[in-house]
Amino acid sequence: MPNAAVQLEARLRDKTAVVGIMGLGYVGLPLISAFTTAGLRCLGFDVDPVKVEALRAGRSYIRHIPSASVAKWIAGGWFEATTDMTRLKEADAILICVPTPLTDARDPDLRYVENTAHAIAAALRPGQLVILESTTYPTTTRDVLLPILERSGLTVGEDFFLAFSPEREDPGNPDYTAAGIPKVVGGIDETSSRLAQMLYEHAIVKVVPVATPEVAEACKILENTYRAVNIALVNELKMLFDRMGIDIWDVVDAAKTKPFGFQAFYPGPGLGGHCIPIDPFYLTWLARKQGLTTRFIELAGEVNARMPEYVVSRLGDFLNDAGKPIRGSRICLLGMAYKKDVDDPRESPSFELLDLLRRRGAVLTYNDPHIPKLPKMRHWDVPEMTSSELTPEFLEAQDCVLIATDHSAYDYDFIVRHSRLVLDTRNATKQVTEGREKIRKA
Repeated sequence: MPNAAVQLEARLRDKTAVVGIMGLGYVGLPLISAFTTAGLRCLGFDVDPVKVEALRAGRSYIRHIPSASVAKWIAGGWFEATTDMTRLKEADAILICVPTPLTDARDPDLRYVENTAHAIAAALRPGQLVILESTTYPTTTRDVLLPILERSGLTVGEDFFLAFSPEREDPGNPDYTAAGIPKVVGGIDETSSRLAQMLYEHAIVKVVPVATPEVAEACKILENTYRAVNIALVNELKMLFDRMGIDIWDVVDAAKTKPFGFQAFYPGPGLGGHCIPIDPFYLTWLARKQGLTTRFIELAGEVNARMPEYVVSRLGDFLNDAGKPIRGSRICLLGMAYKKDVDDPRESPSFELLDLLRRRGAVLTYNDPHIPKLPKMRHWDVPEMTSSELTPEFLEAQDCVLIATDHSAYDYDFIVRHSRLVLDTRNATKQVTEGREKIRKA
């Protein structure tokens, strides 16, 4: 075994290894929580000085990572945040948790991964383990990351070690933390795989080794494509059953009583988050490079992408029944986050709804207890707006309240009681008994 591997293995075994986390967002901070809890010191890297300064002051900017936890990490000497990439040499293991978005042409945008790889290569020393966690297409670790790292003059498997382990975060889900979700690991060689397993075994409930980085990369793409395709199925059925006067949520609830062969997926106003709306297109891009098409996946993408238009169309029908056009109507969007009980707006269909309704001349407001002010977004021209308080007077003044995200903080009985019309895209009002004549589903 190479001497560099022997030294790193010893540091991993006695937990003196320093874990470097590149990207202090929705993936990076939960990993820091898992490793510091396990007794490993972490050094966090980010190019955003605002994030770094917040963390240094003990402030979290992610709802499910409390500021008290960040302050505890710092006070105990378990964590430090920095923008100084030359300090990468201080880390024994470097985990890459940076965004992997799509270009406007829906091709993979790996510039964040590549820029991070160049920063690591500039500081790379013998005895370091590099693990890519960012979701990407199979072969990225071997064909994109490895050549950049080898420009350091060091040899993989001898001087440094390389693996892929896909992030499996589920923000807002209290039942699954980063430490409690099994970790798939694929090393570029046997030594890299073993060292990566040793690292994660300290902090993660179960480590699942696979043969290659490509298997680990494809695993993550499969997981998210599986969700995207099944959500598209129920979204398409929702449109059919709506026309037939059948409630899709009642249908799914009935079907899920079958103890085998069925898993419940639910419709909505579109897909959101950094993974499910994006990752399947990584696979379609890869298929085109191989001279193949992924018609099933592309069709699912089309179905999910048109859901905001469908919601707006249904809203137009319901307002028309009340003798009102969308233009000039007062519409309040409830929920701008992409899923319930999180403060993550990435790829949220609520922003597409906002854009569509603005273009149709609606008078718009919004409420989200987790997003007090609308952030700038990559794909939309977002107006400066702050969350409106849901008072009886405010709700009564709206022509329609559109539930786009079913946050648990909402009092749906109160909302329905004081609203003229409620358009529910999430079946959030299912327990409401009074005022159901005001509720429409879409």
